Amino acid sequence: MTDTPNLARPIDNAQPGGTSATHAPDGFGPAQLEAEGPFAGWMTWGLGRDPFESFCGPFYQQEQPDGSMLCAFTPRPEHRNGSGALHGGALMSFADFALFGLAWPVLKDGTHAVTVGFNADFVGAAHAFSPVYARGEVIRNTRSLIFVQARLEQDNKPVLAFSGTLKKITPKS
Repeated sequence: MTDTPNLARPIDNAQPGGTSATHAPDGFGPAQLEAEGPFAGWMTWGLGRDPFESFCGPFYQQEQPDGSMLCAFTPRPEHRNGSGALHGGALMSFADFALFGLAWPVLKDGTHAVTVGFNADFVGAAHAFSPVYARGEVIRNTRSLIFVQARLEQDNKPVLAFSGTLKKITPKS
């Protein structure tokens, strides 16, 4: 495996509202802003900050003007299955990331969480090279759980409908 170039800069800790950027547990580091390319200005943990997302992404998230979150990634040839379509595992890995990206308004104060529930239905095929987007929302945020419903789309067509539950945690030091 080759080293992933560091094309991003760390997010400034001074976020609107006095909150701080989220840091991943175990010292993986804060989210970064992509510095160039089609996702310049989008947040990511996939440029060396999170090993798995660096391996299978990078995945991105961006707050939209209406306050909603949008997540994206551009599949590569190695994300394909034997029939040439995107592998379901690649889509589900991106969907798991998207649970956190879509829940960013709840998590950006430094709250940590883990996925404890994930449901997915494949509703269409996807292919390499064209961006896949995740759209959705937090439907409930309790003291200990965050519930998210969403869908993946490619070329304005649905690919995956999914939902998940995130459990808020206190990271071990």
